[in-house]
Amino acid sequence: MSEVVAPVAAEEEWRGVAAEEIDEISYSTGLRLQARSRRLLGSLLRPHIARTSLAIAAVVSGNLAALAGPLLIAAAIDRGIPSAVGGDAAILIWCVVGYGVCALLMTFLRWAFLRISGRVGQDLLLDLRGRIFRHSQGLSVGFHESYTSGKVISRLTSDVDALQDLLEEGLDSLFNAALSVVGIAVILIWLDAPLASVVIGGFVPLYFLWRWFRRRSMEAYRGTRGAIAKIIVQFVESMNGIRAVQAFRRQPRNEQIMAGFNGQFRDANTDALGVMATFVSTIRAIGNVSLAVVLAWGAYRVADGAIELGVLAAFMLYLRRFYDPFDELAMFANSYSSATAALEKISGVLEERPSVPEPSSPVAMPHARGAVRFADVEFRYPGTSRQVLPRFSLDVPAGQTVALVGATGAGKTTVAKLVARFYDPSAGSVQLDGTDLRSVTDTDLRRAVVMVTQENFLFSGSVADNIALGRPSASRAEIEAAAAEVGAHEFIAALPDGYDTDVRKRGGRLSAGQRQMVAFARAFLADPAVLVLDEATSSLDVPTERAVQAALETVLADRTAFIIAHRLSTVLIADRVLVLDGGIVVEDGSPEELIGERGRFAALHTAWRDSLA
Repeated sequence: MSEVVAPVAAEEEWRGVAAEEIDEISYSTGLRLQARSRRLLGSLLRPHIARTSLAIAAVVSGNLAALAGPLLIAAAIDRGIPSAVGGDAAILIWCVVGYGVCALLMTFLRWAFLRISGRVGQDLLLDLRGRIFRHSQGLSVGFHESYTSGKVISRLTSDVDALQDLLEEGLDSLFNAALSVVGIAVILIWLDAPLASVVIGGFVPLYFLWRWFRRRSMEAYRGTRGAIAKIIVQFVESMNGIRAVQAFRRQPRNEQIMAGFNGQFRDANTDALGVMATFVSTIRAIGNVSLAVVLAWGAYRVADGAIELGVLAAFMLYLRRFYDPFDELAMFANSYSSATAALEKISGVLEERPSVPEPSSPVAMPHARGAVRFADVEFRYPGTSRQVLPRFSLDVPAGQTVALVGATGAGKTTVAKLVARFYDPSAGSVQLDGTDLRSVTDTDLRRAVVMVTQENFLFSGSVADNIALGRPSASRAEIEAAAAEVGAHEFIAALPDGYDTDVRKRGGRLSAGQRQMVAFARAFLADPAVLVLDEATSSLDVPTERAVQAALETVLADRTAFIIAHRLSTVLIADRVLVLDGGIVVEDGSPEELIGERGRFAALHTAWRDSLA
């Protein structure tokens, strides 16, 4: 079995904060995270500036039309009603017509805003989902070994949904509320400055209330994003391991864990809703107090002749509208806090960089021969202190088959991962045909080096499609020939639809041995210069293993190969055997030579032979 790889430790600096679920962070780190999320949002909006500007123009015009309504009512009361002093019926008619036109304009402009902003929002989400998926695929194996698939799914689903809520509902509330507040404030001052001073005085407590709300809601929604990610991770892991869950009666423990995460999510949402309730109720209290004071003082000033009744009526109508948008602003702030917390997580993933980056000055390698060299390689897994390979050197000429043998944790799989460049060495270099792998493009490297592991993954689709992953341009004849070379053609032809049989989720329609055979055919079709087999025959039964080994002797001819196996029947076909202990080669020679030396490999061979007796 492959040695256990220590997980990559979470990066401590703020740039990588969102790569792990962090509920409590410092104030300065929080500000930097918010700045990072705003940069991401800005980059998403940049291609849609023209349409966004058109949507803003529509909502501004619509709000101006809405703000004109009370002024028309005031004019109708004070200037248009015939019974009023100096009333003019023509002014009344014009006010009524104007009010109707404003209503129609409001309807059309709101439709235009929702239509345009909705399309911009969906295009933005399309771009974001594509970025997350594309970027996640391009990140190195080391990232995915530490960052669970459940967390990536959380970034792509629940976190994107939080942003979708903001775009679909929040922006509409923001624009309408902000424009209403600013526009009404200007009109109130224009109508009567003394009465407006009462309203302006209410801004002092509103300012401090808003600051408190922004800080507390941001903290609360960071908690909700972390909690929902834990729920998704637990669900994905439980469903992926459903066979083990049912076989070992893990259901009660899983339910207990899920209940704990659900409780955290409920508590985080309850906290966020409590903050929202405090904010909204306090705004209502400030608004009602302001309304009462303005009504009392305004009535006195009307009686005193300082202002007209229509002005007071318009002032009261505007004042009612003035505080109502604060509820909408609170809803927007709620959505914004949730979306910002989600963007912090998403931006953390998008700012991750591959630990094995593409070379800045690549060396072309269209046709590799397959000579592999480890030059004074040192390696430790990120986040760990244990040196897995201490100054490891090895020369493997092109066409040689090398078997790596040793106890679990000896470094065998690490050697394989370095050859495949899933990781880069901490020191030294791994070379292919004399070229450092760090100078070879990923396209050339994947064409030259193919790895077959113990747990090969089959995608939903036909058997032929899964084999063709090795070379998508291959014809059906070439696919069938590759399957025949590894001894897989017979069982594939016996499937209900032959090569067109759907293997279903993770190849569940095939046995473990059959999945391994398909993986062999996939690798052989790719025709690499270097083939790495990491416990690749462990899932095969004895008859199938014998058939595969017969095929291997043919397929591995004139091809460099690294074989990692505990089953020595596979090791014995190698040209050379390396026995590893703590990342150091303790024995090196052909299988026959090492058996004759009666060392560690000889002891392993004797134990294996006795197990067959």
